[in-house]
Amino acid sequence: MVWQQAAIALFALYSVSALYLGYRQCRHKRNAYGLTPQYYPLGAFVWGDAVIFGIFWFLVSLTILYLADWLLFWLIVSVFWAVRCLGEMMYWFMQQFSSINRNPPEHLHFYGLVNNDAVWLIYQIVMQCLCVVSIVSAIYVSAQWIRTF
Repeated sequence: MVWQQAAIALFALYSVSALYLGYRQCRHKRNAYGLTPQYYPLGAFVWGDAVIFGIFWFLVSLTILYLADWLLFWLIVSVFWAVRCLGEMMYWFMQQFSSINRNPPEHLHFYGLVNNDAVWLIYQIVMQCLCVVSIVSAIYVSAQWIRTF
């Protein structure tokens, strides 16, 4: 459908903007660890992520535009988020037990709920929930996608 192709084309532009701005922030401003809430949908939480995921999602978008396969796009999104969430769960788990504090609790969202380093647990649990949703959606979309053959 035309609207699906248009959505993927917009997503490609969004990805290129992440790549461009991420590159500028990393290369010229030395801000690889600056937060990027505008690119969270790409899985880019910091500018360094935006460079890599900008390239990744742009290439995915081009492939999906070429194949014109909307379900494949959603399958890739689901699998990506399952893998991304697993990585983030490990990151926050290791942060709990690290002697190096890269993420002071008081600087994190949700700190006001717990007022201590238990905020790292909140991040782990959110990623666990997103991982479950991503895995289930990957299974569902896979079944739908396979039926198209």
